[in-house]
Amino acid sequence: MDKALSGIRILDMTHVQAGPTSSQLMGFLGADVIKLESPAGDATRKQLRDIPDADSLYFTMLNCNKRSITVNLKNEQGKAVFTKLLKICDVVMENFGPGVLNRLGFGWETVHEINPHIVMASIKGFGTEGPYAAFKAYENVAQAMGGAMSTTGVPEGPPFATGAQIGDSGTGVHLMAGILAALLQRERTGRGQYVECAMMDCVMNLARVKWRDHQRIERGPLPEYSRQDFESFTPRAGNDSGGGQLGNAVKCKPGGPNDYLYVVVQEHVWNSLAKCIGGDKLAADPRFDNIDVRRANQAEMWQMLEDYASSYTKREFMAILNEIDVPCGPIMSTEDLIDDEHVKLREMMVELDHPERGKWVNLGCPIKLSDSPVEVKRSPLLGEHTDEILSEVLGYSDNEIAGLKEAGAFTR
Repeated sequence: MDKALSGIRILDMTHVQAGPTSSQLMGFLGADVIKLESPAGDATRKQLRDIPDADSLYFTMLNCNKRSITVNLKNEQGKAVFTKLLKICDVVMENFGPGVLNRLGFGWETVHEINPHIVMASIKGFGTEGPYAAFKAYENVAQAMGGAMSTTGVPEGPPFATGAQIGDSGTGVHLMAGILAALLQRERTGRGQYVECAMMDCVMNLARVKWRDHQRIERGPLPEYSRQDFESFTPRAGNDSGGGQLGNAVKCKPGGPNDYLYVVVQEHVWNSLAKCIGGDKLAADPRFDNIDVRRANQAEMWQMLEDYASSYTKREFMAILNEIDVPCGPIMSTEDLIDDEHVKLREMMVELDHPERGKWVNLGCPIKLSDSPVEVKRSPLLGEHTDEILSEVLGYSDNEIAGLKEAGAFTR
């Protein structure tokens, strides 16, 4: 079946999380993703293993819809295979440390000379220029240096990393946008180009509302925040909504770690909400008459909501609030989500079978296209498609493949 990215061939040299997130999404959308690994394989194949000698979930959940080939780029025959792949691919992706590809003889200038039409996409921690360019980056390092951690947590506590992988997976999504833009421009110009995403830059972009607030501080208070003792930077705000409306997590029964409902109190729903939890008396209370006074008295308002919610589970309280059009959502744990009927209907949890580890549940594709339905396929074993790619994609004969193997092109 023709898919959105059918006919696009991607040579994916990325490893760990950021790059593989990007290439997997493009694989979901129909691109032919050739995962090029060293003979040792992507490091995440062995990290956090839950089954001995099987690819870890860390690897399998980030590398669906790809084919794997192993190539030794320190071997001259391996370099020849790599060069041939560059000539027939639309995109080459990498997230090595600065200078690694240059030392192997495949910097951007060389790659562009080999194939002027190819798009080269790179993920770096901090980019290829600037004082931080040589620094190593990991997920939480990017969150720390991109401004996200300083704004996450409660005001009196330490900074926290968010559970969403905005440094790695967030950068991968940004990279996909850059790749697709470069491919569209190539349609007009016929030329490939270099695309770079730095993890720090992408975290800054994802924290954009915090930059909004940083520039508002000098002009006065931020009334949507529950605390007003600001310094010269955007503060940690706990579960405050961060938008024009008040929002917070309200504790429900039985009081477990995830027994909360996140509630947004919009101006036009207050009257119905007040009558629901406190009758006409609360609806007429001047402390909560409008958004300005509710902001000033929000601690009391949240306490009233929590007192009311203590008689209901998060699902029961959600049903009550949905009846009066109050935006809300239960705090969903991983256990909640993996068994959720809505999630299953959206095909965001898909059961797959693996020759080494058996059945496991993988996340589906969050991008839904009406004419390009996604079939999620299991991740490849290390080098599983080496012979297939050599023969079908590159046109090597059986004898040539045997000669390349003997020369060490695919092994250490």
